[in-house]
Amino acid sequence: MFIAVSASAAPLPATGTVEAFFSPQGGVTEAVVNEIGKARTEILVQAYSFTSKPIAKAIVDARKRGVRIEAILDKSNATARYTAATFLVNVGIPVLIDAEHAIAHNKIMIIDRATLITGSFNFTKAAEEKNAENLLIIKGNKPLVEKYLYNYETHKTHATPYTR
Repeated sequence: MFIAVSASAAPLPATGTVEAFFSPQGGVTEAVVNEIGKARTEILVQAYSFTSKPIAKAIVDARKRGVRIEAILDKSNATARYTAATFLVNVGIPVLIDAEHAIAHNKIMIIDRATLITGSFNFTKAAEEKNAENLLIIKGNKPLVEKYLYNYETHKTHATPYTR
């Protein structure tokens, strides 16, 4: 479903709640895993790099609970021998590769079209343990989620299915 929302920078209402997390060692991975664990219907992922075992396990567990999951990943995931794209496809999760840009550097999850996870935090072990990163978990701001859904769907239109 494509949502008709402008990609403009018009101000959005400040509604809902925002939680902020920072790494290294700031519990960012745990926060992401907790939100994935609450998913009931859908998780949409856009990621440059995705190598965190706890996050990958939470995604697989969500799929086993019947949550629909789809990922759009950077083209670097299509060129390496075994990547997050390979892992996700092997467990039955559709993966698209966004090769339209020099780097597809979005790092977001949209959970149940209600919770938005975004920030500089790559879904990796290094982002949790070594890097200085940030992550926001935003709930209750439908207009903001719709902006991110629009962005996701826009990238989906030019992304191509990943095949092993």
